[in-house]
Amino acid sequence: MKLHSYVVRYDSGFAPNPFYGYCTLATCKPPIRKSAVIGDWVVGCGSNDKSVRRGGHIVYAMRVTETLDFRVYAADPRFQQKIPYRRGSRKQSCGDNIYYRNSADTEWLQRDSFHSREDGSINHDHIARDTGVDRVLVSDDFIYFGGYGPKFPDSLRDYHGLDVCKSGRGSSSFSDPELITQFIHWIRSLHASGYQSAPFEWRMLRG
Repeated sequence: MKLHSYVVRYDSGFAPNPFYGYCTLATCKPPIRKSAVIGDWVVGCGSNDKSVRRGGHIVYAMRVTETLDFRVYAADPRFQQKIPYRRGSRKQSCGDNIYYRNSADTEWLQRDSFHSREDGSINHDHIARDTGVDRVLVSDDFIYFGGYGPKFPDSLRDYHGLDVCKSGRGSSSFSDPELITQFIHWIRSLHASGYQSAPFEWRMLRG
C-alpha cells in the first residue's frame, strides 16, 4: 500500500470529481493515475498560491477501490451523470467523463468540458496529457472537503522528516506502513465520508 500526495491547484469539482457517490480522478496527474493501485490512498492538499492560501489543509482523500480505462469509464452506467453538461448546474458542468472513442481505431474524442477550449472545441494538448495514461482512479471510500478542509495534524507534517502534505508541483509517494496507518487513523477519526463541502472555486463564487 502507498499514499500519493499532491497539490490540488484548481479545486473546481473537476479533478477530482467527488459527485454522485464516487470520487474519480480521470484527468490530470498522469503519474499518480499510472502508478496507484487498488488499496492505495490519494490525498489532495490545498494550494499555497496567493489566490488560494489553503496550504496545509486537506482537500480530499480517496482510497482507490477500482481502476478503469477511458472506454469502460465512458460506457459504465454508474458514471453517466459525470458526463459534463456545460449549461447545467455547477455539479453538471464539471463532469470528468470526457473521453471516448467511436471504435478501437479512432482518435480520442473530447466532450465539451473544463479541458476543452473556451468555445467547446477539442483541446489537443489536454487530450495528449490526459489520455497518455489510459486510466481512471475510482473510489467509493473517500472524503472530500473542497475549500473547507481541516489542517493536517503536526504528526503528519513531520513524521521522522516526512511531510504528507505536499507543497509545490509534482507528487510525493509514501510507503512507510506506520505513516500510512497514522494517516488512515486521522482520516477515520474525522467521522465523515463522501462529499462534505463545496470546491474552493465554488466557495469563491459564493463570496
